Amino acid sequence: MSSKHKPADSLADIVENAERIARNIADMDRDAFARNELTRDGVERCLERICEAAHRLGERAPQLVPDQNWRDIRGMGNRLRHAYDQVTLEFIWTAAHDEVPDLASAVRVALEKLCLEDHEGD
Repeated sequence: MSSKHKPADSLADIVENAERIARNIADMDRDAFARNELTRDGVERCLERICEAAHRLGERAPQLVPDQNWRDIRGMGNRLRHAYDQVTLEFIWTAAHDEVPDLASAVRVALEKLCLEDHEGD
Protein backbone atom coordinates (compact mmCIF):
# COMPACT_ATOMS: atom_id res chain seq x y z
CA MET A 1 0.00 0.00 0.00
CA SER A 2 1.46 3.33 -0.94
CA SER A 3 0.68 6.42 1.02
CA LYS A 4 0.99 10.12 0.36
CA HIS A 5 1.77 10.60 4.04
CA LYS A 6 5.40 10.92 5.05
CA PRO A 7 6.51 8.11 7.38
CA ALA A 8 8.12 10.61 9.75
CA ASP A 9 4.80 12.44 10.10
CA SER A 10 2.94 9.23 10.91
CA LEU A 11 5.58 8.18 13.42
CA ALA A 12 5.41 11.63 15.02
CA ASP A 13 1.62 11.31 15.24
CA ILE A 14 2.01 8.05 17.12
CA VAL A 15 4.45 9.61 19.58
CA GLU A 16 2.30 12.71 20.06
CA ASN A 17 -0.84 10.72 20.79
CA ALA A 18 1.04 8.31 23.07
CA GLU A 19 2.27 11.33 25.03
CA ARG A 20 -1.29 12.68 25.26
CA ILE A 21 -2.45 9.35 26.61
CA ALA A 22 0.37 9.32 29.17
CA ARG A 23 -0.57 12.82 30.34
CA ASN A 24 -4.27 11.93 30.49
CA ILE A 25 -3.78 8.85 32.64
CA ALA A 26 -0.89 10.11 34.76
CA ASP A 27 -1.50 9.42 38.43
CA MET A 28 -4.59 7.34 37.61
CA ASP A 29 -5.21 3.75 38.44
CA ARG A 30 -7.73 1.62 36.59
CA ASP A 31 -10.58 2.53 38.94
CA ALA A 32 -9.99 6.26 38.59
CA PHE A 33 -9.84 5.80 34.82
CA ALA A 34 -13.15 3.89 34.93
CA ARG A 35 -14.82 6.77 36.77
CA ASN A 36 -13.55 9.50 34.43
CA GLU A 37 -15.63 9.41 31.26
CA LEU A 38 -13.94 12.42 29.69
CA THR A 39 -10.49 10.90 30.11
CA ARG A 40 -11.66 7.55 28.74
CA ASP A 41 -13.11 9.25 25.67
CA GLY A 42 -9.94 11.28 25.12
CA VAL A 43 -7.72 8.23 25.45
CA GLU A 44 -9.90 6.29 23.05
CA ARG A 45 -9.63 9.09 20.47
CA CYS A 46 -5.84 9.14 20.83
CA LEU A 47 -5.80 5.38 20.30
CA GLU A 48 -7.81 5.85 17.11
CA ARG A 49 -5.26 8.36 15.82
CA ILE A 50 -2.39 6.00 16.67
CA CYS A 51 -4.13 3.25 14.71
CA GLU A 52 -4.74 5.55 11.76
CA ALA A 53 -1.08 6.59 11.74
CA ALA A 54 -0.16 2.89 11.75
CA HIS A 55 -2.48 2.38 8.80
CA ARG A 56 -0.84 5.26 6.95
CA LEU A 57 2.59 3.70 7.49
CA GLY A 58 1.35 0.63 5.66
CA GLU A 59 4.09 -1.82 4.73
CA ARG A 60 6.75 0.59 5.97
CA ALA A 61 5.67 0.07 9.58
CA PRO A 62 7.42 -3.26 10.20
CA GLN A 63 10.48 -2.03 8.30
CA LEU A 64 10.74 1.10 10.42
CA VAL A 65 9.63 -0.36 13.74
CA PRO A 66 10.10 -4.11 13.89
CA ASP A 67 8.87 -6.21 16.79
CA GLN A 68 5.46 -4.54 16.91
CA ASN A 69 2.26 -6.27 15.94
CA TRP A 70 1.17 -3.76 13.31
CA ARG A 71 -1.72 -5.93 12.17
CA ASP A 72 -3.19 -5.85 15.69
CA ILE A 73 -2.56 -2.12 16.00
CA ARG A 74 -4.42 -1.40 12.77
CA GLY A 75 -7.08 -3.90 13.80
CA MET A 76 -7.60 -2.03 17.05
CA GLY A 77 -8.52 1.02 15.01
CA ASN A 78 -11.16 -0.94 13.15
CA ARG A 79 -12.50 -2.29 16.41
CA LEU A 80 -12.66 1.18 17.97
CA ARG A 81 -14.49 2.61 14.96
CA HIS A 82 -16.75 -0.22 13.91
CA ALA A 83 -17.26 -2.39 16.99
CA TYR A 84 -17.20 0.43 19.52
CA ASP A 85 -20.12 -1.12 21.39
CA GLN A 86 -17.97 -4.16 22.14
CA VAL A 87 -14.91 -2.25 23.35
CA THR A 88 -14.47 -2.76 27.07
CA LEU A 89 -12.92 -0.51 29.66
CA GLU A 90 -10.30 -3.20 30.25
CA PHE A 91 -9.37 -3.20 26.56
CA ILE A 92 -8.82 0.58 26.55
CA TRP A 93 -6.98 0.61 29.88
CA THR A 94 -4.65 -2.23 28.90
CA ALA A 95 -3.82 -0.60 25.58
CA ALA A 96 -3.25 2.82 27.13
CA HIS A 97 -1.44 1.72 30.26
CA ASP A 98 0.51 -1.35 29.13
CA GLU A 99 0.90 -1.36 25.35
CA VAL A 100 1.13 2.23 24.13
CA PRO A 101 4.21 3.15 26.21
CA ASP A 102 6.21 0.31 24.64
CA LEU A 103 5.00 1.23 21.17
CA ALA A 104 5.89 4.89 21.73
CA SER A 105 9.37 3.99 22.91
CA ALA A 106 10.05 1.88 19.82
CA VAL A 107 8.57 4.54 17.53
CA ARG A 108 10.72 7.29 19.08
CA VAL A 109 13.85 5.28 18.24
CA ALA A 110 12.65 4.75 14.66
CA LEU A 111 11.73 8.41 14.26
CA GLU A 112 15.14 9.56 15.46
CA LYS A 113 16.84 7.13 13.07
CA LEU A 114 14.63 8.24 10.17
CA CYS A 115 15.31 11.91 10.87
CA LEU A 116 19.06 11.25 10.99
CA GLU A 117 18.90 9.44 7.66
CA ASP A 118 16.94 12.31 6.14
CA HIS A 119 19.52 14.86 7.35
CA GLU A 120 22.40 12.78 6.03
CA GLY A 121 20.73 12.82 2.63
CA ASP A 122 20.60 16.63 2.54
